[in-house]
Amino acid sequence: MRIGSELKADQATKKNREVNLALLDEITVVSEKTMEGGGAKAIEKLHEKGKLSGRERIALLIDFGTDFLEIGLHTAHGFYEEEGGAPSAGVITGVGYVEGRQCMIVANDATVKAGAWFPLTAKKNLRAQEIAIENKLPTIYLADSAGVFLPKQDEIFPDKEHFGRQFRNNAVMSSMGIPQISCIMGPCVAGGAYLPIMSDEALIVEGNGSLFLAGPALVEAAIGEKANIEDLGGAAMHCSISGVTDRKVKDDREGIEVIRSLVSKFGPDLGPKKLFDRAEPQQPAFPEDELFAVLSYDRTRPYDTYELLARILDDSELDEFKPDYGKTIICGYARIDGWAVGIVANNRNIVRSAKGEMQIGGVIYNDSADKAARFIMNCNQRNVPLVFFQDVTGFMVGTRAEQGGIIKDGAKMVNAVANSTVPKFTFIVGNSYGAGNYAMCGKAYDPRCIFAWPSANIAVMGGAQASKTLLTIKLSQLKKQGKSISQEEQSEMLREIQERYDNSTHPLYAAARLWVDGIIDPRETRHIISTGIRVASHNKEIPRFNPGLLQV
Repeated sequence: MRIGSELKADQATKKNREVNLALLDEITVVSEKTMEGGGAKAIEKLHEKGKLSGRERIALLIDFGTDFLEIGLHTAHGFYEEEGGAPSAGVITGVGYVEGRQCMIVANDATVKAGAWFPLTAKKNLRAQEIAIENKLPTIYLADSAGVFLPKQDEIFPDKEHFGRQFRNNAVMSSMGIPQISCIMGPCVAGGAYLPIMSDEALIVEGNGSLFLAGPALVEAAIGEKANIEDLGGAAMHCSISGVTDRKVKDDREGIEVIRSLVSKFGPDLGPKKLFDRAEPQQPAFPEDELFAVLSYDRTRPYDTYELLARILDDSELDEFKPDYGKTIICGYARIDGWAVGIVANNRNIVRSAKGEMQIGGVIYNDSADKAARFIMNCNQRNVPLVFFQDVTGFMVGTRAEQGGIIKDGAKMVNAVANSTVPKFTFIVGNSYGAGNYAMCGKAYDPRCIFAWPSANIAVMGGAQASKTLLTIKLSQLKKQGKSISQEEQSEMLREIQERYDNSTHPLYAAARLWVDGIIDPRETRHIISTGIRVASHNKEIPRFNPGLLQV
């Protein structure tokens, strides 16, 4: 069924477009700055040493004219300010085509603290490995790192999800038959030496590449031996004496040529499988550029979610599931870039239930939770990937909802999402509050990828409600201390609390902490979904879904 209609050129759509484009411009400025890494002078210094920057290396590695789907661009945004910052956590990760094969690529950015590992660097590397493991992606490491950033060592070293987990993942990936190739293009020191050497094949660049557990200064301090870099861990030594590395190359460019040659000879069973249905791709019936005009500029105002979907789905067609029931969630079968998908989207319009009751858009009611749970089961039984569009303020509250069993119905939906075995992709379009985040496949529910639009807001509850709650708590504390403040002071306190809270709900706040894989231009949504399903097709099989797991 065709959904959507021509947009009216009224003040509301004009305002929507202006505000949403301004939000995108804000993110674009931050993205461009982040991509500069340590800056032009730092890149110039690399060039003087005959080295390329991390982004230059990736550009040479991937097939000409193909895209690089970056993961975690904004990681560490606003972090490590006292140390001068760490743009993108000093490492670039993402999926790109190498000799026609989709590969996970991890490249240290030596312009950022010589590629040192911050706590969020480890988290980002683990996310890259997680994606590679669940999608069976060959992985390429372009290693150039000074090792752990020592002032933060206690935040990166001993815990389960810290530094050492990467090397555990190296071993697990090899046992799963996922090829890993490393090229050591700069220093790889101490624990940083294990990541390339636990790969299946390791190249090293003559002159610039070096590999050792302890550098010359530490060796002298520890055992009194004076050693130079080449004898201790240079390319010639490791390729001819220790046998730690497999082949030396003269520079970055030759190393990349060798990697491409190796990937070109991978066996055919490592490529994508026809696991999911795909037809001839079609464009939406309405321009994707109109997404900015459809999405309300005010997160509290309703808008027509069907119009949003009409600018994303192939030919704007949606075979809706239970269209007259549970209307605050839209479920249906569609195609995106030809791929068959199941859509689960929060309906942001105010709707009327079958009983004639008005239901608030973006709120999950009993009937909508029940419908979504059943739909998710259907998609699993039919091996149809799921795409979630979040703009949710949470589950309905109040006496009627509680007596109607909203907790039970909500648990049923969360259970369905948690036990879903088909690939899931999540896009946070607007609000993502509380348990609504969980039910709509937030980060904790293992989406293959999760991206935010610039309009996203992620928090346990909305800013207005949260700040008033926090103010009430603060006033109660002051009252216990025998203090009182004027109405004017209360208003100023409320303003400050809300400003702090709103900053923590900004999509950059989430992206900096890897709660989302990135912030995207809404017009990239179709491409990312298509790429994600193609990546997921590297799996040899999808686990069989057991509907018995959903008994609540």
